[in-house]
Amino acid sequence: MKKKLRIVQWTSGSVARKCVPAIVDHPDLELVGLYAWSKDKVGRDAGELCGMPPLGIRATDDIDALLALQPDCVCYNALWPDVAEFERILGAGVNIVTTSMFLTGWSLGTKQPGGVPDAVARIEAAARKGNATIFGSGMNPGFASYLACILTGICNRFRHIQITESVDVSMFAGDGNMDPLGWGLPRDAPGHKARVTEETRVFADALEVMAAMLGVVLDEKRCTVDFAYATEDLALPGRQIAKGTVAAIQVRWEGRIAQRAVMELNQLWVMGGKIEPAWRAEHAYIINIDGEPMLQNRLDIWPAQDLATMQKDDFHGIGMTITGLPAVNAIPQVCAAPAGIKTYADLTAVAGHGRLRDY
Repeated sequence: MKKKLRIVQWTSGSVARKCVPAIVDHPDLELVGLYAWSKDKVGRDAGELCGMPPLGIRATDDIDALLALQPDCVCYNALWPDVAEFERILGAGVNIVTTSMFLTGWSLGTKQPGGVPDAVARIEAAARKGNATIFGSGMNPGFASYLACILTGICNRFRHIQITESVDVSMFAGDGNMDPLGWGLPRDAPGHKARVTEETRVFADALEVMAAMLGVVLDEKRCTVDFAYATEDLALPGRQIAKGTVAAIQVRWEGRIAQRAVMELNQLWVMGGKIEPAWRAEHAYIINIDGEPMLQNRLDIWPAQDLATMQKDDFHGIGMTITGLPAVNAIPQVCAAPAGIKTYADLTAVAGHGRLRDY
């Protein structure tokens, strides 16, 4: 009998509520603890917090107690990365998979002499101390760019890769990670484009992961931002957007070599269809590869239930599932990887191992 990997779940928010059932359901994983950030969740059953039957695991904010469980890995789903928490977990010899806007760490913190971000140096030092590994993903950035790189495996040559996330995000309007993007700001608000660039810097890390997978070195990473505006007042779940203010955002992160864009991560996020310019959300991830041969891949994501039965929470849940599962499904590879910050460029193939079921 193969020993199951012991997992501590970190937080119980929207993404975590999809990760916990995926951990419990996995034949090679065992949930042993849950960290609660909110005091009102401490002492409650992990199953109750994550929409499941009781699991007999009580949430706690006692980090030492969780580390004393000697977990193999922490599934870290806090909204934003906390470098000090990463250091504490890794330094204790516990691996981390995370969906918290972390891929390489290069978009975090200030640079040290020589150009290495302070956050990267701290995380790497803690990982070496504990002989542990940290891996970050999500759907995008993360799995979408991984998929694009895999598709190049049938090309003889290629000159440009474009990945477009084209999504109506109005179902996620009230999510906390939407707040920094400036929805509802007036036209030409000072500093808005710079703010969006800063808030999406993790896509620059995704470009670096792609470059590593493809064996190239980028000369430059460049971001451009454009907006579309509401043509009427929008009353969205958890957010009000006034007529004439920002209701759609297009963010393009380019990786460039010799002054030419060789890869592009294009995010088109719209809050419904009542916008000008009339950008259209495809509700898909679209990959175009200018190569030999030319490739186009459209990844449509559909619910495993009748569309007529779908409610708002069901649509939201799909988004949380595709965010969390790339991290959860990578746990066995991360636990087997050498110490340090690792990306898709370093792991063996990540797939839905153990997930084939007659459901």
